[in-house]
Amino acid sequence: MPNYRRAFIPGGCWFFTVNLLDRRQTLLVDYIAELRNAVEATHRDYSFTIDAFVVLPDHLHAVWTLPSGDTDFSTRWRLVKNRFARALPKHEQLSDVRIARNERGIWQRRFWEHLIRGETDYARHVEYCYINPLKHGHAARVRDRPYSSFHRDVRAGLFPDDWGGDVAMSGDFGERR
Repeated sequence: MPNYRRAFIPGGCWFFTVNLLDRRQTLLVDYIAELRNAVEATHRDYSFTIDAFVVLPDHLHAVWTLPSGDTDFSTRWRLVKNRFARALPKHEQLSDVRIARNERGIWQRRFWEHLIRGETDYARHVEYCYINPLKHGHAARVRDRPYSSFHRDVRAGLFPDDWGGDVAMSGDFGERR
């Protein structure tokens, strides 16, 4: 069994990749209002800063900064996943293991996280969030993806509206190969 090691830095900033169990599904965009509600409710209960967020049909990427003294991103993701799953109709096929554990078949059990280690690392991961829909063919331009905090960052003057037209990204960002 793998030995998962997580970095717990109080008030740290992390990049996350969170996947649906069945990557052929499009639940995250089909039920975008329910996903937004799950994130907002979790944000109200357990404060954190959403530095970047992008939603694709079968996975999402986020950069979050936790409050000073707080290391518990796992509880936040558990709540987001649970709240979203509870809002969906029960149509998925369940394995015997999931039935025995009384689990839904919506999300992969774990998520991938990366502790941000400085300004360059932060910029790379925020930019990766925004360019990811292009990588997967869900948009021709970054501004064309509606489910992205890129639009908020354009309004704040952090990015120009036409950013990312010809950006190429490389690196390991928690994506399947």
